[in-house]
Amino acid sequence: MTDHTSTLYAKLIGETAIIEWKALERFWAKGDLIWVAPGLDLIEVASAFAQNQSETVAKWRSDGTVVPVPVDIATSLQARDPEIWAVVVSPFILIQEKTSQMH
Repeated sequence: MTDHTSTLYAKLIGETAIIEWKALERFWAKGDLIWVAPGLDLIEVASAFAQNQSETVAKWRSDGTVVPVPVDIATSLQARDPEIWAVVVSPFILIQEKTSQMH
């Protein structure tokens, strides 16, 4: 990791917070929410977005692991109301459901 990358990573960690789905619904309706699949590092994905690493982001999108939040996931999040990690990389908000493996 370069100094710039590690500084950005640390900055993004500091800007990441737990949020409820209800607070995110209006951003989902506007198409601004990006789902990051469990198993990926949310901050690594946010860093790739922030640094315009289009090839990396395109690979995740084609894998289906980083996508605009689909209706089925939005419905599930609304019904279950789990804890969600969120970080803003304008114009998007990247989200990932908090799992027991996360700290």
